[in-house]
Amino acid sequence: MQKAGSVLLTVVLAGSLVIGCGAKKDDSKADDTKATKTEETTESAKEEEPVTLMVAAAASLQYSYEDKLIPMFEKENPNITVTGTYDSSGKLQTQIEEGIEVDVFMSAATKQMNALVDESLVDKDTVVDLLENKIVLITAADSTLDLKEFTDITKAQTVALGDPESVPVGQYSKEALTNLGLWDEVSAKASLGTNVTEVLNQVAEGSADAGIVYATDAATTDKVKVIAEAPADSLAEPAIYPVGVVTASKNKEAAQKFVDFLGTGEAIAVFEDYGFIQNK
Repeated sequence: MQKAGSVLLTVVLAGSLVIGCGAKKDDSKADDTKATKTEETTESAKEEEPVTLMVAAAASLQYSYEDKLIPMFEKENPNITVTGTYDSSGKLQTQIEEGIEVDVFMSAATKQMNALVDESLVDKDTVVDLLENKIVLITAADSTLDLKEFTDITKAQTVALGDPESVPVGQYSKEALTNLGLWDEVSAKASLGTNVTEVLNQVAEGSADAGIVYATDAATTDKVKVIAEAPADSLAEPAIYPVGVVTASKNKEAAQKFVDFLGTGEAIAVFEDYGFIQNK
């Protein structure tokens, strides 16, 4: 009896040890699963932290950005809020050089972007020459001036142009008019706008008989009509719009995500709706 009792006790103890080891293994697995879930939750929370991006863009981009592109991007990225500031590319370049806190810069010309890249103020590897625009001669929609070609700008008594010192559309205008041999004559009767929107408004409101703007800006209002595009051989290069991430950005991952979004098919379709052309 004593021997049988000892054997039974041994079996019971052995069973308890097996069960105990099994429980410990199960507990260990549970702990590992819990730790993994915690890490995933932490990483997910990190990815969803709210971010605010400041985008500095040429004035001619304001309508496409504000009406469609920013709302589209924010819908796809609910944790990211995008705020835009719009002006001439030259002014925005100066502001970035002076330390304004922006995350993305989109210029209406390569000149300003290249300058910032050379100064290491925009990350070179992030820059994409995204869009192309056209330079056009416009008058007020109800104008009675007999203008048919770009060179007919000389018939206008007053002309609105972007300031060639800081406004890309003004630089393109000066280049085109110089190559056509008309700069001296036209500049003598020109009023200079600080950005393309100002030039457009001068013509739309009748304070200038004619002006030179981007085709995309002319398309934003029925108060002006397009007379003609600048002759192709009057410009050495087309009006290219590059975009890139500002080096000092504190939100580079989100900024790059916005730059990448602008190059997607759905974003390009919006740009084309506003008159831009995808740069190939």
